[in-house]
Amino acid sequence: MTGAQSLVTSLEAAGVETVFGIPGGAILPAYDPLMDSSIRHILVRHEQGAGHAAQGYAAATGRVGVCMATSGPGATNLVTPIADAYMDSVPLVAVTGQVGANLIGTDAFQEADIRGITMPITKHNFLVTDPADIPRTVAEAFHLASTGRPGPVLVDVAKSALTADTRFVWPTELQLPGYRPVTKPHAKQIREAARLILESRKPVLYVGGGVIRARASAELRVLAELTGIPVVTTLMARGAFPDSHVQHLGMPGMHGTVAAVAGLQKSDLIISLGARFDDRVTGNLDSFAPGAKVIHADIDPAEIGKNRHADVPIVGDCREVISDLIVALRAEAEAGRTGDYEGWISFIQGVKASYPLGYDTPAEGLAPQYVIQRLGAISGPETVFTSGVGQHQMWAAQFIGYEHPNTWLNSGGLGTMGYSVPAAMGAKVGRPEATVWSIDGDGCFQMTNQELATCAIEGIPIKVAIMNNESLGMVRQWQTLFYNERYSNTNLQRHAGPVRIPDFVKLADAYGCVGLSCDGPDEVDATIEKAMEIDDVPVVVDFRVHRDAMVWPMVAAGSSNDEIKYARDLAPEFEQDDL
Repeated sequence: MTGAQSLVTSLEAAGVETVFGIPGGAILPAYDPLMDSSIRHILVRHEQGAGHAAQGYAAATGRVGVCMATSGPGATNLVTPIADAYMDSVPLVAVTGQVGANLIGTDAFQEADIRGITMPITKHNFLVTDPADIPRTVAEAFHLASTGRPGPVLVDVAKSALTADTRFVWPTELQLPGYRPVTKPHAKQIREAARLILESRKPVLYVGGGVIRARASAELRVLAELTGIPVVTTLMARGAFPDSHVQHLGMPGMHGTVAAVAGLQKSDLIISLGARFDDRVTGNLDSFAPGAKVIHADIDPAEIGKNRHADVPIVGDCREVISDLIVALRAEAEAGRTGDYEGWISFIQGVKASYPLGYDTPAEGLAPQYVIQRLGAISGPETVFTSGVGQHQMWAAQFIGYEHPNTWLNSGGLGTMGYSVPAAMGAKVGRPEATVWSIDGDGCFQMTNQELATCAIEGIPIKVAIMNNESLGMVRQWQTLFYNERYSNTNLQRHAGPVRIPDFVKLADAYGCVGLSCDGPDEVDATIEKAMEIDDVPVVVDFRVHRDAMVWPMVAAGSSNDEIKYARDLAPEFEQDDL
């Protein structure tokens, strides 16, 4: 067979069911055998959409997402989703075409060194010039993407390798010297962690996205209920622990709940599970949780001690780490040794009750928080939500109750505007039985809304809720707070008249979707319910929300978490008993 046929056969052998992509000159030979393949190819409208769709597919299903593009600009358009997948540990394989082997390095038409470009943002990447190497390379790429700390892998295939004749031989074993991800934690470190947990008086379970990637939510709940320790879930871990659970304090960090931020700051032991002490969680690192010892469990040894010293470092898969901790703590309990956290739990639950999430209702227009709250309540906990980046992202993380893992998909580490619509498309392809809502801002939406055409043509009925405040809302919030209300280039509607550019309802109609609009709070429920009733085509709802709504609580960038503001002129006040 040809190298192109070998590539498609290799993808089939790797279990690929769906590829998101766009053909072009260098990758074109692979598109011919795709016509005869069992693989569903979804023709997107922009390569960035292909990458984010593959991310959404992967995050919703736990399987490896696959995207495909041609050389040069096709490949470079994948750089943002590849970087996004790298930051958020999403298993992704990107297949790109490359100019013929004899042309590499000559600045040939549509040549770009995509392997060099993506080296810092991939787990590994390959340039294939020998067609005999295609099956082995594809097998290794999928293994690397899905094991250890998941992440993106790039397979760049020269056009000459695609057109040459070869024999297809699927490898029976993989030879990856030096790649030995540790999944089983060291027993001594587990015992030491159990000792610290029992000795502590003010512990907190600090849960990151690694718990979701490890599919360890059930084990986490057992550990939490066994110990009674309060739980915080980061932006990437929303849904890893049920929001409705009494032990859950909410999301920590820059826009976290007061209880979650206070819980970390005043703890004497942080049990970090699959989290990386990101700056958006810690604030000023020097003042973060000053009295806390740290147990840091992560499958990536490079994360442990990177930002915060770990008193007990544990390298291992979160599911195995938590399972072993449960065994160790149960054995201690049977011997009569349990932790004493009664005073701590009473204090932190008091903070949680005193400082719930809230928002101001504007005199005119819609409160975006109310819209998102109703969206979550009406859609229900089985719904998959994706979000763009900005204010609407924070409100979606705050005001929707997440009860299950893999129901909240967003761009956390890279903060990519334009992620939401294509990610929702990928999630819906991976989980067609689920209701999938994209919560987007009018700024984010206009970056990738062309994928609505893909959704309409391919029969992918996602639903999109646009929080339309006619602004780049999060930047505007910072300009309000830190730039004396000098709104430089954040107004997306320059005119003062009634005409909106674009008219999102008309735009939805033009893309073959159903367009709805909502202006007042009395219309919110009926509009959402109408959107929920439509299951055969995509739906876009233009919620025209109040421009000056802000995200609270807030810790200003670079500030100490001790300086959290509950509202613009209100800092929480609480005294901690001597525990």
